[in-house]
Amino acid sequence: MTLRVLIVDDEPLLRAGLRSLLDNQPDLTVVGEAGDGGEVVDLVRRTHPEVVLMDVRMPGVDGIEATRRLLAEIPDPPKVLVITTFDNDDYVYDALLAGASGFLLKRARKEEFAHAIRTIAAGETLLFPDAIRRMVTARPAPSGLAPRPSSLTKRETEVLRLIATGKSNVDIAAELVISLETVKTHVGNIFGKLGAANRSQAVVFAYETGIVAPGHSLR
Repeated sequence: MTLRVLIVDDEPLLRAGLRSLLDNQPDLTVVGEAGDGGEVVDLVRRTHPEVVLMDVRMPGVDGIEATRRLLAEIPDPPKVLVITTFDNDDYVYDALLAGASGFLLKRARKEEFAHAIRTIAAGETLLFPDAIRRMVTARPAPSGLAPRPSSLTKRETEVLRLIATGKSNVDIAAELVISLETVKTHVGNIFGKLGAANRSQAVVFAYETGIVAPGHSLR
């Protein structure tokens, strides 16, 4: 199956480069471009992409707000892969909190872009635990957050901490010596209790609510 990709970035040269890179992949096709996040919802309705490649920093509607609108207004929204210049960008952290499925640096190799798009299109999440931890550590302590969820069971908390290390469901099943289906059940329960749309959002919530401490080594 060919994956349909929408590119959103305010730099025309970067959009052209990404289009050329992706259109040369046999299973990827660029179905549209936008220079501002305000165009995203209408473009998605017209082009039906599986993945939106979204710049986080744009002078009009940025990638954070565009991600929020997309997830709120489209019944079955595409996955959002945010792209950034710096891996400690606060905008990236906020985009993940808004529901993006992962992020990638603009200087990434073409193979990394293609792999990232395929990964999140398949329903997986592109996590970089060390980068997320650096973002959290660099941010001021959040205020006005919901209290740490007490409804998570001990096992669900354990699974969430492993998710925060970037482990897949298969890895978690092997480490905890439980079945893959059991892991999937725990992950679903975690998403429901945290109100998370995906693994990235669950990890961000885990840091924000203190389930995972930013200064704690996850490896």
